[in-house]
Amino acid sequence: MQLNGQVAAITGGASGLGEGTVREFIAAGAKVAIWDVQEDKGKALAEETGALFCSCDVTSEEAVRAAMAATVEGLGAAPRILVNCAGTGIGVKTTSRGEPHPLDQFQRIININLIGTFNCIRLAATDMVGLEPLAEGERGVIINTASVAAYDGQIGQAAYSASKGGIVGMTLPIARDLSDKGVRVCTIAPGIFETPLLGGLPDDVRQSLAVSVPFPKKLGQPAEFAQLARQIVENVMLNGETIRLDGAIRMAPR
Repeated sequence: MQLNGQVAAITGGASGLGEGTVREFIAAGAKVAIWDVQEDKGKALAEETGALFCSCDVTSEEAVRAAMAATVEGLGAAPRILVNCAGTGIGVKTTSRGEPHPLDQFQRIININLIGTFNCIRLAATDMVGLEPLAEGERGVIINTASVAAYDGQIGQAAYSASKGGIVGMTLPIARDLSDKGVRVCTIAPGIFETPLLGGLPDDVRQSLAVSVPFPKKLGQPAEFAQLARQIVENVMLNGETIRLDGAIRMAPR
């Protein structure tokens, strides 16, 4: 599927990996809807790029349905492409100083990262399968964002790793669910990327993270994530797979 002229919804599109994907897809001629809770950033990016901003909490069925309706109204069609970038993380040990990991914090990360991703998939896919097929019988493409933490979770990442591992685990069965409808599903598992999650770290810590990457010895950039997302959209044989985008890093325990 070529991006030019297609409607794409990008969750978490107001910043980080999502913002990079918005910019890449707009440059390729796609009509893009930014689904995000960050209204100020989302509206500013939409104004700059010509995208459509839709306020959207991915954990809410009502909010996602409203974002979908606003996308159809504003861009003229339901998205054929969904890129799930919305997510967050925490660093809390399973038990520390005599206190267990707060259950509500664990549940919050699972709810946003994993359930929020599936919420958008199930609702967007239901509209995608009703679209007219393109070349190769293709109706849509869904791209999710996991993390190398799904495989190499560090100390304090139980909640985050569980949420991202769930995304990896559901990629193939969802691809199989949708295969007879012409909707492909892939997941990208980034390594250490320049995102708001790293934005508050001191420069020396960021440099230390960069040199820990075997090659290239740098933090990944949102544009590099977006480039892979575009390749997934455009290569019809990519389906049911999780792709590590990490410079060959394998995370140490801490």
